[in-house]
Amino acid sequence: MMKESLNKIKLIISDVDGVLTDGTILKGSEDMEFKRFCVQDGTAVAMAKTAGYLLAFISGRYSHATEVRLKELKVSDIYNGTLNKLIPYELLKKKYNLIDEEIAYIGDDLIDIPVMEKVGLPAAVQNAYPQVKEKAKYVTKAYGGVGAYREFIDWILVKSGKYNQCLEELKVKMMNES
Repeated sequence: MMKESLNKIKLIISDVDGVLTDGTILKGSEDMEFKRFCVQDGTAVAMAKTAGYLLAFISGRYSHATEVRLKELKVSDIYNGTLNKLIPYELLKKKYNLIDEEIAYIGDDLIDIPVMEKVGLPAAVQNAYPQVKEKAKYVTKAYGGVGAYREFIDWILVKSGKYNQCLEELKVKMMNES
C-alpha cells in the first residue's frame, strides 16, 4: 500500500528554514545574512532529480542566502518570502497539472500545516513543532539542517523501489562529467 501511494508522487515540496537549515539565521551589519546548509541535502536534490521528481521550495521569509543555495542546486521552483504557502502550492499544482495525491511536502512549523493537510504525503523533521509532527505520515530521525531532507528523499526512493537505480544513474553521470 505504501509503495503504491509513493509511486504516485511526482512533486516534492520542502520548506527551507527548519528543514534545509536548522532554523538559525545569523545577521551581520549591512543586511548580511548567513545560513548553514547541509551538503547531504544538496545530494538529495540531485538524487530526487535523477529519479525524475519535480522539486520546489517554499520559504515563509525572504532570504538571499536561500535563493543563492537553491539556484546553486539548479532548482527553478523557488518561492522565497511567501507566508501563505497555499498560494504557491496551488500555482505548482496548476503548472504541473497535478492532484494533491501526487505531491509530497516536508515542513517543521505551523505555517506548513495548511499545505501538509492537502498533500498526499506530508512529512516533518524530527525537531518540528508537535502539531506539525501530528499531521505527518513520516517524521525524520534527523533534525532540520543536518540531513533531514536527505533522509526524507532517501526514504521515498527506498520505499518506492527507485533508490538503487537512482544511485546507478548518478554514478554514470559522475563518470561522464569527470
